[in-house]
Parts: sequence; structure tokens; C-alpha cells
Amino acid sequence: MNEASLQAAANLLHEHWIRGALIPALPVDIRPTTREDGYAIQARLEALSRSPIYGWKIAATSAAGQAHINVDGPIAGRILAERVVPCAGVVPAGPNHMAVAEVEFAFRMGRDLEPRPQAFSVEEVLAAVDTLHVAIEIPDSRYEDFAQVGAPQLIADNACAHYFVAAEASTADWRAIDLVTHRVVGRIEGKLEREGSGANVLDDPRIALTWLANELSNLGITLRKGQMVTTGTCVTPMPISSGDLVTADFGPLGTATVRIG
Repeated sequence: MNEASLQAAANLLHEHWIRGALIPALPVDIRPTTREDGYAIQARLEALSRSPIYGWKIAATSAAGQAHINVDGPIAGRILAERVVPCAGVVPAGPNHMAVAEVEFAFRMGRDLEPRPQAFSVEEVLAAVDTLHVAIEIPDSRYEDFAQVGAPQLIADNACAHYFVAAEASTADWRAIDLVTHRVVGRIEGKLEREGSGANVLDDPRIALTWLANELSNLGITLRKGQMVTTGTCVTPMPISSGDLVTADFGPLGTATVRIG
């Protein structure tokens, strides 16, 4: 894809995000067919944002999640600062095509991880982490059938990033806790409760974080100090509607809440 087609795709997606409108797919003449082109469009979406990038999200970190959106592995998206809602705040109810909430482990970086030829190890990435946070993501997509458009178009659509909520940094000694088996509860007050663990996130949220660091490195992107990385849902996504109170309860690691407006 050339610069003009990359920018045209980003402009079209951005316009539909602002309007809350859907498209069947990107037009063939500006449709990415590789992950690299998808990320190039995504980068141009970031440039259209009113605020600097806040961090990164990972989608499809479980076999079920990959099957749900018909991809063969994780994909990364940018968390835009204008879409970050304070903990205990209110997320606008709609329009939201996906209409689900996800509860996630998130990590704030304490130093930069700059691109390099060799892959980062889990230990190297964790050494660069400052804090752990309990988080809630409210994803969405601009595609009428997001399960059928494929990974390059989903990446272009910012990997379904929409609204993001994070609690204050956990005060627990999270590095001494087995995040794989750690019990996580997602709750829609008065409606449902779902339980999961870190094992649902690429088998370990620390592995997911490392995947993200290496995905960015391969793209020539620095994972920067202060950026937040949310690593994928620990429970089956929970259906939401206006008025719902969403809670992510990670026990000793903390709790996050958000109201759907």
C-alpha cells in the first residue's frame, strides 16, 4: 500500500469512529492484506487522535478469542488517551457494536524497550515494568461483521480498541504472585458474574506482555516508559447495556469499576 491508500483507509475508519457508523469492510483499493499494512493504517489513526497515545492493548489472547474474531494469533492496538475513562467513571453506552466488557491485567512500563534484532525475554520485559493495574476494556469495531474481515483489517481498525479503564497501581507484591492461577472475577451488578484467571491470557499475562513488546520491536516501535499495556480478557466477554455497573475484582491485586452511561 502506498501513503495515499494508507491515509485514505485511516481517514475512512476515523470518520466512522467519530460518527459511530459501520462499514462492511474497507474498500478493496485501500484494504490491507498484510499485518504490516494494517499496523501502518493504525499508526495513521493515532496521528488523527486529539491526544498522545496512552498505551497498548492486546486482542485475541485466547483460543476462544481468536476463534471469535477469526484470527490465528494475537493482534495489538493503540489505547488512545481520549478514550481513557477514570476508574469508577462512566463510559458512554453507545453506539457500541460489540457491547461487551473485558477484565484484564495491565502493566505500566517503567522504562523504554527500544526495538532490537533479538527477541525480548519475559524476564527482560518484566524488569522494565513499573506497576500492575486491574483494568476493564470496552472494545468495539467499525465493521458490520468483525469476525469475517481478517487480521489485517482488524489491526487497521485499532484491534477493536475503544474505551479503557484502569485502577490505581496495585499495592500487593504482584511479582511474588502466580498470575497464571490468580482468580479473577468479572461482574455486571445484579446480572451476571464470570470467573477466570491469568491462564486465559496466552497462558500467562506476562507472556502476553512480552509478546506485545516483541510485536512492537519487530515493527520498529518503542514501548515507552509510562505507557500502559492491557493484556487481554481473563473471562468470557460480558454483555453490557446502558446503566450497567461493571466490576473487575482481582482480590488482593485490586478492583476496578466503571458505569455504562
